[in-house]
Amino acid sequence: MTIWCDAQTAVQVVESGNNVFLQGMVTTPTPLIEALVTRGEELRNVELFTALTIGPAPYTDPRWVGHFHANVLFVSAFERAAVNAGRASYVPVYLSNIPKLFVPGGPFPLDVALIQVSPPDKHGYCSMGPSVDFARTAVDHARQVVALVNPHVPRVYGHGFVHVSRLDYAVKWEHPLYDVKGEPPDETQRVIGRYVGELIEDGATLQLGIGAIPDAALQTLTDRRDLGIHTEMFSDGVIDLVERGVITGARKTRDRGKMVACFIMGSHRLMDFLDDNPMVKMYPVTYTNDPHIIRQFDHFVSVNSALQVDLTGQVCAESIGTIQYSGVGGQMDFMRGAAMAPHGRPILALSATARAPKTSGETRPSKYALPPVDGQISRIVPTLMPGAAVTTTRAHVHYVVTEYGTAMLLGLSLAERARSLIAIAAPQFREQLERAAYDLHLFS
Repeated sequence: MTIWCDAQTAVQVVESGNNVFLQGMVTTPTPLIEALVTRGEELRNVELFTALTIGPAPYTDPRWVGHFHANVLFVSAFERAAVNAGRASYVPVYLSNIPKLFVPGGPFPLDVALIQVSPPDKHGYCSMGPSVDFARTAVDHARQVVALVNPHVPRVYGHGFVHVSRLDYAVKWEHPLYDVKGEPPDETQRVIGRYVGELIEDGATLQLGIGAIPDAALQTLTDRRDLGIHTEMFSDGVIDLVERGVITGARKTRDRGKMVACFIMGSHRLMDFLDDNPMVKMYPVTYTNDPHIIRQFDHFVSVNSALQVDLTGQVCAESIGTIQYSGVGGQMDFMRGAAMAPHGRPILALSATARAPKTSGETRPSKYALPPVDGQISRIVPTLMPGAAVTTTRAHVHYVVTEYGTAMLLGLSLAERARSLIAIAAPQFREQLERAAYDLHLFS
């Protein structure tokens, strides 16, 4: 039987030594998290499991060491400092594998799941709205479920419905979800978006993340026909293309006519778009990110980002040297799935330069590090920064796009790869990159 109560009462269910799942993204249940942390003095060794948490993360405060310990499956800005200070632990894992951590027989059986849902409908079903991902597994397998019940959570079709009887404790809460608005693309990002757009044909099924480059790419597709969406997540950029009749899903191999995702982040406008929209279906990450499902789509186009690409094609998308920035996420799931799809195109899109860091003492310099030019550093580099994680191997990389063009690496030798990548690096770094390629014996 569901107990309706306040947040402080609901979180009394958590005990010392428990494994507790915190739902993330725009449905992060902040009032429940804050209520739990107020119990910190009486709790010990509570293991928290989070991914892309938005909003305050009070459990990462140094005073709670020994009381709460966050296992971060994808690092957000709100937990990044704690992870890099050692007060929280980053767990490298594909998003598609996260549910395996929580299922019976997995390494982290869940005692409690803290989530946020819509109010129950006339049949008693609540919706997890824009966050089904691995929260579906948490709800299905946690011993007890505690939920914020919020009318601002959109009711979204798919596999995100939870009967109110599954909620052990329910807390009424009425507040808009977190509003995640991206900055409009700048000129560099618009150029990259145009190059990406040139690789997207009529009828293609797309995986696009959040950010200015995916949005810039979408803005170039207004003359395409019958595009589809099968993705880990999407954001506001798709709305205009749906309204223009560009995104229809009419040629999709699976889920024809539907936009499929496992989580969605964006503005309140996007949440309104999702609400009771039969075109959108939310599935668990085990479905959306399964390469064997992705490969079934003809003309599947996957667009992901990177922090650095070395001259052989190795990609770091998650750390700056040894400093953990984000996470593995679903990049490899989609890069591999798109590569296996008929006519599939896995794309890495990034600006050729980044602003040089203010200090150099945080990470160990590479023997082959390129010095900054006019306050900018190259993101195409001779070798990845020491300690940097290889998120995507060079054998998996096909297309790399910067504002200086597109390099297609599939089938190229190391020397050919290096020349192709230097050609799309920022011009002020190309001579340095060529010298480094000779030093690395990529060129003879």
